[in-house]
Amino acid sequence: MIIPLLLIFAGLALLILGAEFLVRGSASLAKKMGISSIVIGLTVVAFGTSAPELFVNLFSAYKGTTDLAIGNIVGSNMANILLILGVGATMTAIKVKKGTTYKEIPFALLAMALVAVFGNDLFLDHSSANILTRTDGIALIGFFLIFLYYTYGISKATGDEQKVQTYSIATSLLMVGGGLITLVLGGKIIVENAIILATLAGMSEALIGLTIVAVGTSLPEFATTIVALRKGQNDIAMGNIVGSNIFNVFWILGVTAIIKPLPFDTAANIDVLFTTIITFLLFIFMFIGKKHTLQRWQGVCFVLLYVGYISYAVLR
Repeated sequence: MIIPLLLIFAGLALLILGAEFLVRGSASLAKKMGISSIVIGLTVVAFGTSAPELFVNLFSAYKGTTDLAIGNIVGSNMANILLILGVGATMTAIKVKKGTTYKEIPFALLAMALVAVFGNDLFLDHSSANILTRTDGIALIGFFLIFLYYTYGISKATGDEQKVQTYSIATSLLMVGGGLITLVLGGKIIVENAIILATLAGMSEALIGLTIVAVGTSLPEFATTIVALRKGQNDIAMGNIVGSNIFNVFWILGVTAIIKPLPFDTAANIDVLFTTIITFLLFIFMFIGKKHTLQRWQGVCFVLLYVGYISYAVLR
């Protein structure tokens, strides 16, 4: 019991270190290459911080623990919005670009809506079982390619005017690469030892996926977002979260379903519906009070919603 706890703290230290290097390197790279920080956040940073979810899902598909794979993605997206953005917004109001409000957040909403559609074959197609098939996986990858095409289209946008410490291209790339590796390693250590502790506590596979594994694989996003906000890099912070949610569904769930079709438990519909609703709520919050800004009181609402839902999930 003591060794897993010590390893979890070691993993947290690696996450903080990796996030620091990733944010510094990404911001420098964006400035050097004249690329908008939001693009870096939506792609390089989002892909890197979603790596733990990818590895967990590939491992789950290989082992046949499909409840863990789906719960991991849904739970991670839930934690990204309610916990990470919620905590971040309580620290400082997060300004959001109009493009993120009108394009990227709705794209993340579409992702969750498609999980609900693809996972309910019994209700929609009167099939014999609910399964995320290889065809569904290919469709999700298709949407992912559309997202990449969109980010390429905005990659020529002018970078923001925030003061950023810059390094050479080689140093920036080294910092990004080193930060990503450290984040993945830290996330892996935390998840593995958290699962050990959760199993000892007698938690179910689905609940472990929705809570322990989801929060554990979201820790890179959490560390990166908090560090980015402390440095005033709002675009990287918001792009990281929204981009990660898009990556989680279209890329990671898509690849996982292609490797092995995933049976979809109807009980997961509640989690999927809730995550879809909170994604829509994030969009609505952009027009309440100060436009295109996630305010402190909204962050508090997100955190309270997360605590309430996880409590419900544990009791359920």
